[in-house]
Amino acid sequence: MQEFKFDLAKFIPFRDVEVCKRVRGIKKEEICNHHNPDFKIRVIEKPEDFYFEFALDIISQIKKAKEKSERLVLILPAGPMLQYRIAVRLINELRVPCGHVHTFNMDEYANEDGEIAPKSWPGSFKRSMWENFFSLIDKNLRMSEIQIHFPSNKNIQDYGKMIEDMGDADVCYGGIGWCGHIAFWEAHLGKEFGDDLEAYKKAGPRIVELHPMTIMQNALHSFSGDWSSVPPKAATIGPAQIVGAKYRSFWLDGYLGGGISWQRFIGRLVAHGPVNTLVPGSFLQTVPTSYTLLGGVADNCEARIR
Repeated sequence: MQEFKFDLAKFIPFRDVEVCKRVRGIKKEEICNHHNPDFKIRVIEKPEDFYFEFALDIISQIKKAKEKSERLVLILPAGPMLQYRIAVRLINELRVPCGHVHTFNMDEYANEDGEIAPKSWPGSFKRSMWENFFSLIDKNLRMSEIQIHFPSNKNIQDYGKMIEDMGDADVCYGGIGWCGHIAFWEAHLGKEFGDDLEAYKKAGPRIVELHPMTIMQNALHSFSGDWSSVPPKAATIGPAQIVGAKYRSFWLDGYLGGGISWQRFIGRLVAHGPVNTLVPGSFLQTVPTSYTLLGGVADNCEARIR
């Protein structure tokens, strides 16, 4: 086979082609092996089992805290959503009280002027969370509305302190973006910090410019491929809130069927590449984290022309 060499596209922040080659070659049967025993990787093959386990993880945290008469502080993502529907059913049918639960959504869209999207906008995460989770919990089981938090222009400067004042999050749930982002903490933001990982881990909430890969990823899974419907900016928590959580539970479900997954490579780079500021999710390797991949995401990386 004739060799064909090329450089990475200029908009890609992480540019070590040898590392990319190495992680690309990690086989499915090897993907759960990691040098840090506190960074626990697992694969769940079937989507129905994946989302049920995700929901069960949330419910277990709620029940454990209630049994201990403790407050539970959760950082929640607005996607995927299927686990929330399952969690609601379990909460309502098992009569699981949630009055002790306080939630902080990790991010929300913003326009070019930094104005954060209102609940009334159909694409807002706040609207999606209320429609698919909070409003569906029986009223006598649901947490108070004042315990449900979303980033806004009024609170974005204090959002990190709001979480800190609650004793930090007990669990931070999340996923991994196409560029390696966690929440909307984008890959290109690492250029601001260089190799200073300690300063990077202390960075807090802000409004950021979305990376081109994030625009395309979100257009793909939330806007019917319409990149003109994706706002250019977002409000997001920073690494400090994720690192500060007592535990992290991350779920990767980016499988489109037909052997196609946009998350297959980046899931490997985050979990098995070097810890660095240009792949935001990579610092999860350094803290206690559960990292769960859908079977189609864990499959081997292969070049396919269709």
